[in-house]
Amino acid sequence: MTSPTTKGSIDVGLYFDLRNPPHREGSAARLHGFTLEMCEEADRLGAGSLWFSEHHLFDDGYLTQPLTFAAAAAARTRRARLGTAILVAPLHSPVEVAEQAALVDLISDGRLDLGIGTGYRKPEYELYGVSDRQRYGRTDDMVRRLRQLWSEGGVTPGPVQDPIPVWLGYHGPQGARRAGLLGAPLLTPNHESWPAYRDGLVAGGFDPAIARMGGGVQAWVTEDPERDWPLVAPYIAYQVDSYRRHMVEGTDAPPPKPVDPAKLATRDPRGPLSYFWFGTPEEIAGRIRDLVKDAPTSTVYLWGSVGGMPEPMVAEHVRTVCTRLAPLLR
Repeated sequence: MTSPTTKGSIDVGLYFDLRNPPHREGSAARLHGFTLEMCEEADRLGAGSLWFSEHHLFDDGYLTQPLTFAAAAAARTRRARLGTAILVAPLHSPVEVAEQAALVDLISDGRLDLGIGTGYRKPEYELYGVSDRQRYGRTDDMVRRLRQLWSEGGVTPGPVQDPIPVWLGYHGPQGARRAGLLGAPLLTPNHESWPAYRDGLVAGGFDPAIARMGGGVQAWVTEDPERDWPLVAPYIAYQVDSYRRHMVEGTDAPPPKPVDPAKLATRDPRGPLSYFWFGTPEEIAGRIRDLVKDAPTSTVYLWGSVGGMPEPMVAEHVRTVCTRLAPLLR
């Protein structure tokens, strides 16, 4: 087991959700086109990966079809891997996902990483007319069914990769163990999930040497934190508050209180919404190394854009992540 100081390379990527809140200037069509421009620029600058998420009925136009957008990004890029983080598996037919994923893999010449998870929002399940019961078991079954469909010619044309990697976006020790039992990559970078994931691999009859972890890091990188904090903080607050507000929609839980972005910037990660780091490339690289430690984490990704911020801020962040942060972790 390696130590944090001798751990190998970590690829760094970018994550997009295509929010278009009222405070953002420009149309939704422009946002989609600009995000594709940023994907192309990130690919040119050597980004390791580009990731796209899925939510439905958000009031700010959150991306609903990550595989569709990944297909568009595949046509505009040449090297970066393309991922979904995550696709809400129980909302979709395994055959539909198998066919769409195979198409993205073909367009990208074998660059797709399919991240799937259970989702958590009642309005999304209601929109699709499906139950949210046993959603973990149904997500596990999706992994098995996709492997079957791709390996037995169940869908045509098949993907380039044999098979496409199917990552599980599970959190906590129970989720990590579930991913291990399936021999699937685990979509979290946090070293705290590694023991349960490793135990699950062993219990599932897999060699722990196949372990792969990776995932999103809530962070913003800047060369001048003092200058940029007043500009970026409101967007961080909007983004986290939006997630928290939509999380309780359709439940009896009261609306959450607004977050303090300054507190988020100093917290250790207890979950995806518990922190949002802000600092120089060197500071964020150090925090990522501490987060990963001895886990077999091969890739991390940061938000390219947060909360509908202006295009120049997004473009600067994409460049900083690709040219300053990535070399520190490579």
